[in-house]
Amino acid sequence: MVHNGGMNKRDLAKSVAVHADVDLSTVSKVLEAFTDVVTSIVSKGEPVVLTGFAKFTKVERAARMGRNPATGEQIHIKASKRARITAAKTFKDAVLAPSKAPKLARGVWPLDADAVKQAGAAAATPAKRATTTKQVARRAPAKKAPAKRAVAKKAPAKKAPARRAVAKKAPAKRAPARRAVGKKAPAKRAVARKVAPARKRAVKKAISTRSVAKKAVRRSR
Repeated sequence: MVHNGGMNKRDLAKSVAVHADVDLSTVSKVLEAFTDVVTSIVSKGEPVVLTGFAKFTKVERAARMGRNPATGEQIHIKASKRARITAAKTFKDAVLAPSKAPKLARGVWPLDADAVKQAGAAAATPAKRATTTKQVARRAPAKKAPAKRAVAKKAPAKKAPARRAVAKKAPAKRAPARRAVGKKAPAKRAVARKVAPARKRAVKKAISTRSVAKKAVRRSR
């Protein structure tokens, strides 16, 4: 019954799904998009060429004069538009010589229900693996523990300037003390200088008193 009725759009989608190993829903969407795109483009006057398969074109004929084949009299032919699908030579040769036609996968024709169900299953499993690998790749950059350790190593660098500041301040305190002592030394020398003339004067006075006493003694004699 399938051979007598030919292949409809739904059967074509199933056959393509089995032959391409793609799930049926995707193939159905692609066929719908294919017919929409080809119809829209050809309606605008642009041809669509599928090399080795067919050419879809819009043919426009202007009004002209012709002859009636029955009577031979001239008649006026109106302008017309036609949609034309021209089969490619490769397609014609394959149709006329079945040995040149492409070989189909098992279950494409006649259609196998199990093959239609399994179509696209092999392609779905690698997609799941790819998602798992992406998740692992996203989780990998989350290891940022070394960054925290690097911050912890910077703490000793802050303590080092504090020690240097203390070392510089210690000599600053001792230096004024030594300078103050050095300045007091000349003050003691000044006192010593003042004391020395006083002693000399006392000695002179003692000598003068002795000389006066001697003179008095001599006079008394």
